[in-house]
Amino acid sequence: MHAYLTTAEVADYLRLKERKVYDLVRQGELPCVRVTGKLLFPRQSIDLWLMNHLEGDQASARPVPVVLAGSQDPLLEWAVRESGSELALLCQGSGDGVRRLLAGQAMLAGLHLLDDETGRYNEPARLGLAGMRDLVLVRWAIRRQGLLLAPGNPLGIRRLADLARPGVRVAHRQPDAGASRLLEWLLSRAGLPAERLDWAPHPALSEDDLALAVRQGEADAGVGVEAAARRQGLDFLPLHEECFDLALRRRSYFEPPVQRLLAFAREPRFIERAEALGGYDLQELGRVVYNA
Repeated sequence: MHAYLTTAEVADYLRLKERKVYDLVRQGELPCVRVTGKLLFPRQSIDLWLMNHLEGDQASARPVPVVLAGSQDPLLEWAVRESGSELALLCQGSGDGVRRLLAGQAMLAGLHLLDDETGRYNEPARLGLAGMRDLVLVRWAIRRQGLLLAPGNPLGIRRLADLARPGVRVAHRQPDAGASRLLEWLLSRAGLPAERLDWAPHPALSEDDLALAVRQGEADAGVGVEAAARRQGLDFLPLHEECFDLALRRRSYFEPPVQRLLAFAREPRFIERAEALGGYDLQELGRVVYNA
């Protein structure tokens, strides 16, 4: 079956008459896109719509705050503002996003948590999310992570092991941030004990905070995304590519803030912004990678 269904195909798929499909579209109930005047229906979104209706009466469900929690991402942050999604940003790391999603304190959580045993990202069971029967993970981007270095790389840092050299101060994130977990994994693979590094005295609470710490000379290097390095005019040494996903409850997928954000991510202006920021692979953007 094609990834996008025509009106006739979705009517057959749902066992409805085409007229009813048009009624649902007009009422804003059925997810679809309009291309050159023709309606197309993303099959994954239709499946989610069906599952959402199988969960029983949602009217009694507790309202979820229109909040995007979890990890900060420069492209996502920009898209939230430009899309008119009305999502409030409360980005304090992936681990914090998991907790807020479980507690019903956020509609979305941006995650990039690496499982150090499997090397995979955002495994629900490993994150404590396996008990969420309505959990959905939507791919946002594949991001390039690496070392953020002072402009011109004055210390000549060429590889991860150079962080252990005398006189190199390393910026770091809070313990449950995705970047912190990635750095631990990279150090372990390189056989480099964390205690050999000269750490900055205080953690950076976001990608931009870490980049700014390097820019202002509070640290000489730190692990972060390429987009954050470019925004601060820093040198960047690529080390790893990671999955950045949006976690949410199934019913939240159909809420206007989420739909506005995902629709905006299909516009040419969004693609141009991603290319300007750098370090993003958007081929899988919008793909449902997990549906409980």
